[in-house]
Amino acid sequence: MQHIVIIGNGIAGITAARIIRKLSDDRITVISGETDYFFSRTALMYIYMGHMEYRHTKPYEDWFWKKNRIELKRTWVSSVDFDTKKVLFSEGGDLAYDKLIMAAGSQSNKFGWPGQNLTGVQGLYSYQDLELMEENTKNIHRAVIVGGGLIGVEMAEMLHSRDIPVTYLIREKHFWSGVLPVEEAKLIDRHILEHHVDLRSEIELKEILDDGNGRVRAVKTKSGDIIECEFVGLTVGVHPNLDLVKDSPIESDRGILVNEYLETNHPDVYAIGDCAQMRTHSPNRRAIEAVWYVGRMMGETVAKTVTGTKTGYQPGIWFNSAKFFDIEYQTYGTVLNHLKDNEDHFYWECMDKKKCIKIIFDKETNVVKGINLFGIRNRQEVWNKWLEEGKTLDYVIENLETANFDPEFFKRYESDIQIQYNEQFPDKPVDVGEKSLLEKLFA
Repeated sequence: MQHIVIIGNGIAGITAARIIRKLSDDRITVISGETDYFFSRTALMYIYMGHMEYRHTKPYEDWFWKKNRIELKRTWVSSVDFDTKKVLFSEGGDLAYDKLIMAAGSQSNKFGWPGQNLTGVQGLYSYQDLELMEENTKNIHRAVIVGGGLIGVEMAEMLHSRDIPVTYLIREKHFWSGVLPVEEAKLIDRHILEHHVDLRSEIELKEILDDGNGRVRAVKTKSGDIIECEFVGLTVGVHPNLDLVKDSPIESDRGILVNEYLETNHPDVYAIGDCAQMRTHSPNRRAIEAVWYVGRMMGETVAKTVTGTKTGYQPGIWFNSAKFFDIEYQTYGTVLNHLKDNEDHFYWECMDKKKCIKIIFDKETNVVKGINLFGIRNRQEVWNKWLEEGKTLDYVIENLETANFDPEFFKRYESDIQIQYNEQFPDKPVDVGEKSLLEKLFA
């Protein structure tokens, strides 16, 4: 029986532990200094907002781990001796392993701004960050968030829930425009402003000002504006946590380098999740993909390899989801923030300006390459099938209702979408199902 040690109790590490247990009787130890038990990181914001308690974010009961013979060790790892196969702890002591899976996650980015280490300035990634935010936002009158990404809009919603005025600085022209096409980015701009967040675009941070006692009092932008605040959220992305492989034989670049089997260059050492970087990857995927779904898939894959069935990582069709205040977002396949030369798109936006879809397709073959959905929920298995089978735009539009998630409980917009498609592409019309919402209103 081998001893498999996993550093990190996020979705990647815990998925690996669970699948290893299903496949073998190997000894499993999961090490994390963050929390005693695995919790849903995406639910952190709801604890702050009062919608959940920490105990509600744990997908498994505390007894689950002992019952399944998964040892949990609450401590921070100071280093790893890869030659002697030992994990060394900050509090002293060590633990020997036969195989090591590194699932150490990410760290919040900082870019060397003066004042970035003042009290009241922080990112939001770990449970400790949530506790710090709870302390840093007590009795404050204004907050500033820097960085137009998913964590930034989550933090804005968190602060908004406590009636804390927020100024949100993004360096791009529109929110998340490095990822979203302009129509979708503008839709989210409007939605953020509707929630009374002071969104300011094309603004860059210059420095964070000290109140004289080591706490933030204001930020200064590169244009010279000074915005008074007692809290600054630095949400300019994350980077792989490489602390344990610095000055070690483990090869790294931006992340810990792994091959298709998620193996590092060192025997019996693997890396998965946010901290891993694929040495080779498909043209439509990134070398580092710090999202929940990727972590889960990597955990499933590495579990098979370390238990004797060497399995290559197959990421499949790209998928991600998020929430921007009240608007849900899903994306399948490849939707870039700009069209390639061989691409065209179909775009539909609802009259309420809070729902839209964008479908990207090949101009010559009409084959769909990806879709963005805002405010409309579709079924992942349907879109996976369509993209894998190379369905065309007209086929997808005509069969949209089959992808609808719970149409019994959500409004349906397929007819409106089909009508607009027929207007935009009259050479390949599709049958329109039920009457459109406009037709129903004026019938």
